[in-house]
Amino acid sequence: FYRIMPIIIGFEGSANKIGIGVIKNGKVLSNPRHTYITPPGEGFIPRETAKHHQEWIFPILSKALAEAKITPAEIDAIAYTKGPGMGGPLVCVAVVARTLSQLLNVPIIGVNHCIGHIEMGRLITGANKPIVLYVSGGNTQVIAYSQNRYQIFGETIDIAVGNCLDRFARLLKLSNDPSPGYNIEVLARTGKQYIELPYIVKGMDVSFSGLLSFIEERVEGWLRGGKHTKADLCHSLQETAFAMLVEVTERAMSHCGCNDVLIVGGVGCNERLQAMMDEMAKERGAKLYAIDERYCIDNGAMIAQAGAVMFESGYVTPLENTWCTQRFRTDAVPVTWID
Repeated sequence: FYRIMPIIIGFEGSANKIGIGVIKNGKVLSNPRHTYITPPGEGFIPRETAKHHQEWIFPILSKALAEAKITPAEIDAIAYTKGPGMGGPLVCVAVVARTLSQLLNVPIIGVNHCIGHIEMGRLITGANKPIVLYVSGGNTQVIAYSQNRYQIFGETIDIAVGNCLDRFARLLKLSNDPSPGYNIEVLARTGKQYIELPYIVKGMDVSFSGLLSFIEERVEGWLRGGKHTKADLCHSLQETAFAMLVEVTERAMSHCGCNDVLIVGGVGCNERLQAMMDEMAKERGAKLYAIDERYCIDNGAMIAQAGAVMFESGYVTPLENTWCTQRFRTDAVPVTWID
């Protein structure tokens, strides 16, 4: 027996954030998270990130339940990130979700991280079947719903745009607090000069590794000579990378005949990217749907929301299949909750 409006708790820990969120009937009851922040010039290593999640998961769980004003007995189902993501962090969060599922004797739902982002975006903005630009540290995809799948119309052929930004921030020794991408965005606002950088679009796909290598080879000379500032470099990288993303997104909108575009993922809260996408959308008579850092950045509520729509359409994950995978394609999941 389950309530007409089930309460779903979602666990997210695929990268450097541990988040637990509670959803009831499309309403976010709580959504606390904690970020593993490394020193400037460093990335986050899977083993150390997993240790961070192990340290914080129970305090965050207690906070999620307290803010939602519910007891564990009121939980109807548990959702967790099955993948994609980093192995160690994924597994340590999944172990807690599995254990809680068995202790409470409630169903468990393995959620695709990418679909979590999309479903949260749809919930918050009200967008129905938009073209989705999903941009984060680990993924860059242009997605549209078709034939009961979130089909990938274009993607990066090497590294994600967020990974390009993160590694660029390390070159400049920018702070990782609150995130490298945010600090690039702030610095870019004061950039005065645009430096021409490689612009790599191949049909519907994009490439960022060559762009990053081009900068890595020249950054010391640019800064040492005093001709360009760090702000100029941030501005130039953003304008180039985001223009590539807007181009392939517009092509997908044209191909699908769709006038709605939704940006999700951690890079999606970048206001410059939103402004460029909005300008393109207005030129087409289309509408941009965007969300802020509460729901763009990895969080537990997005996993709970994806779990909720899956659960309500009759899907649960058998316990023996509650493993994790570092590679989990967005288009590998049957979408049974959209007509």
